[in-house]
Amino acid sequence: MNRKIIFLLAVVLCGCVSFANAQNTKPVMKFASKTHDFGTFKEELGKQVYSFEFVNEGKQPIIINQVRSSCGCTSPDWTKKPVAPGQKGFIKATFDPKNRPGPFNKSITITANTNPSITILRIKGKVTPRVKTVADLYPRLMEGLRLKNNHLSLTKVKNTEIKEGSIEVYNDSNEEISIAFKRMPAHLQLKMVPEKLAPKQKGKIVALYDGTKKNDWGFVTDYMDLIVNQKHKPGQRIIVSANIVEDFERLTDAEKKDAPKVEFTEKVFDFGELTQGQNAEHIFTMKNNGASDLIIRKTKASCGCTAIAPQAKIVKAGEETEIKVVFNSRGKRGRQNKLITVITNDPLHSAVQLRVRGNVIMPKS
Repeated sequence: MNRKIIFLLAVVLCGCVSFANAQNTKPVMKFASKTHDFGTFKEELGKQVYSFEFVNEGKQPIIINQVRSSCGCTSPDWTKKPVAPGQKGFIKATFDPKNRPGPFNKSITITANTNPSITILRIKGKVTPRVKTVADLYPRLMEGLRLKNNHLSLTKVKNTEIKEGSIEVYNDSNEEISIAFKRMPAHLQLKMVPEKLAPKQKGKIVALYDGTKKNDWGFVTDYMDLIVNQKHKPGQRIIVSANIVEDFERLTDAEKKDAPKVEFTEKVFDFGELTQGQNAEHIFTMKNNGASDLIIRKTKASCGCTAIAPQAKIVKAGEETEIKVVFNSRGKRGRQNKLITVITNDPLHSAVQLRVRGNVIMPKS
């Protein structure tokens, strides 16, 4: 028994010695400093570059496998060839301060055949923001009229309200500017305030969105073509988006108690693996567990590749209906994750999202 124990201890000891020797033979990456401080500098100075130099103090060549930065604003470069013992290599870090004012502290992770295998470098500093120009503040230019943004998001708009929003504008020309729109839908009114904008004057485009006249539900978008001084060019467009929701605040306590209640037996369909060009079909079953009629206001897919067709628009209390989903994999490849939004008059769950997912593979040649 004692001989067996002695033998096992000898094996373990030999293994530990072998591991230690293997670690000792690995190359060593030696830096004078693993941190560089750029100090305080102005944003307009542009990209800042620093090269961390290292020496291979080991007995084997250093091979750098990967260099990763903590975010996209730090761009690394490094010695791609093996670094022989006693020779020098570098890790170059580039920081772009554009639109990144204030202090920063970024890491660069090096993976190599060294001991240790992972080395972390850091760059830090502080960016003094540049003075914003008119072009910075109003980046969208349309015939001398600059806009702070060409997208006006009104977020939630109740189907019983009129909501107001605005986009800031600036006349960057040397002449007076007036605007008009090609088409104006009944639910949306747009105008510039003031009506005519003097040279170098600020103003705003005001939007009045009438939810009572928008015969739709959920996320909707209007594309409004802009005419500046009676001129229109392709791309002169304002996008107005809104999420039309039902006003359930008007319901009495009794109406809320007797309201419809939507419930799905499942909300996720995983079609597994599909060869490109094939279709996957699935039926989601929804039930009305409330005390009054459940009205399906709208069913909308996240993209055109998923077709849906509700079996019924009105579901009586205690009854069920089906929503058929067809996923067409034509032109698709890799992991897929599609959403179908079902909007109803259920005050607690007016918008329910169903999910269709899976993997599309290329056909075998």
